[in-house]
Amino acid sequence: MHHANHFRRLLAILAVLAVTALAVQLPARAQDDKRASRAEAQAMVKKAVEYYAKNGRDKAFAEFSRNPGPFIDRDLYIVVYTLQGEPLVHINPKMVGKSMMEMRDPDGKYYIRDRMEAAAKGASGWQNYKFFNPVSKKIEPKEMYWERHDKLVFACGAYKSL
Repeated sequence: MHHANHFRRLLAILAVLAVTALAVQLPARAQDDKRASRAEAQAMVKKAVEYYAKNGRDKAFAEFSRNPGPFIDRDLYIVVYTLQGEPLVHINPKMVGKSMMEMRDPDGKYYIRDRMEAAAKGASGWQNYKFFNPVSKKIEPKEMYWERHDKLVFACGAYKSL
């Protein structure tokens, strides 16, 4: 009888540990579930270009910058650049109006220059680099979709877990 109680107590402890371990895992998984996908980033750019075409520059830029707003969703946000690499809309208002052509990611990639060179040649594309995620507050790999429209580059990216 003594062994059976010991075994039951051990099982109860193991069950508590298993539930605790699951509970510790859940927030991390929930955070990943909140991450936007590549498809959502691409859809956000298409929505932004359509809104801009319909409503004009001033109204569109104000709407893209509104936080919270329809163009900021979890870790998704619209950025709009001139072809010279100057942001006209950015999640960080301090970046607006400053040339970003010399900016590099942690791996040394000139990601804005690369994007502008691609936009000078093509109408749309994808780009991979590392950037600060405003939701996780970490530098993470990012897949950025961009489209050139009206001599501007509209972009939005999805962050990937490290």
